[in-house]
Amino acid sequence: MGPVYNDMVRFFLMDEWKFTPLEGKPILQMGFSGRNGNWTCVAHAHDEKKQVVFLSICSIKVPEAKRHRVAEFLTRANYGLIIGNFEMDYEDGEIRYKTSVALGDDRVPPEIMKPLVYINVAMMDRYLPGIMAVAHGNVSPEDAIREIEG
Repeated sequence: MGPVYNDMVRFFLMDEWKFTPLEGKPILQMGFSGRNGNWTCVAHAHDEKKQVVFLSICSIKVPEAKRHRVAEFLTRANYGLIIGNFEMDYEDGEIRYKTSVALGDDRVPPEIMKPLVYINVAMMDRYLPGIMAVAHGNVSPEDAIREIEG
């Protein structure tokens, strides 16, 4: 593994995260517990591209019949976001929040990693109740966004 991966590991160790490295891959997997739920996070170092991608993967899969409504909710959520974005896989209903950074060199200082990670988990935690309400309830995307964003 290269310097981007090593800096990424160092950040999570210093910040006292419990993680599991994926064997033979520059990927770390970890759990996160927010106020509104629990989910899996993945940190992926791309040493050759000098990039880091951090994902929060929602713990629920959106039922096929609700994917269109959830996609509308995520589009409305994404519209006002500055850092990161929600994505949904239409094939299996997986939702994730993605933040990433392209580096000028092959170093990832903590002051870059910290917002990459913490903005990510904060956004998943903030919007998770709306995702749940639209995916498993009868709340409209507009009402769910209004409830979250005011």
